[in-house]
Amino acid sequence: MDEIMKGDKLVLRGMMFHGYHGVKPEERKLGQKFLVDVDAWMDLQAAGNSDNLSDTVSYTDIYRVVKAVMEGSPHNLLESVAQLIATTALSKFPQVSAVRVQVGKPHVAVVGPVDYLGVEIIRHRTTGEQT
Repeated sequence: MDEIMKGDKLVLRGMMFHGYHGVKPEERKLGQKFLVDVDAWMDLQAAGNSDNLSDTVSYTDIYRVVKAVMEGSPHNLLESVAQLIATTALSKFPQVSAVRVQVGKPHVAVVGPVDYLGVEIIRHRTTGEQT
């Protein structure tokens, strides 16, 4: 896996969505802002040589997966949200060998200042793909 994680990747940073994920009733009723980052490891050499979109995965296609999950059916845990994003990306895009998903909540009721609190998961095709 370490070798996979050192290769080429698509990078999506700072995606923001309003969703209704959380355990508390007010999170489910009012919703809140979520921040999402995704890395998708895949070989980008063919696309680099050809300059052809068909030799890669479009950033917008990955963005659509994230948007559908984040703005879709509510989940109690960010772990579940991140898992669904990761497994969907791996199943929809066979070129992707591994994916890192970070989901954060910037508005969390804690004593003290924070940028956000959240989770980060890494899944790869050989052990992390669950369709």
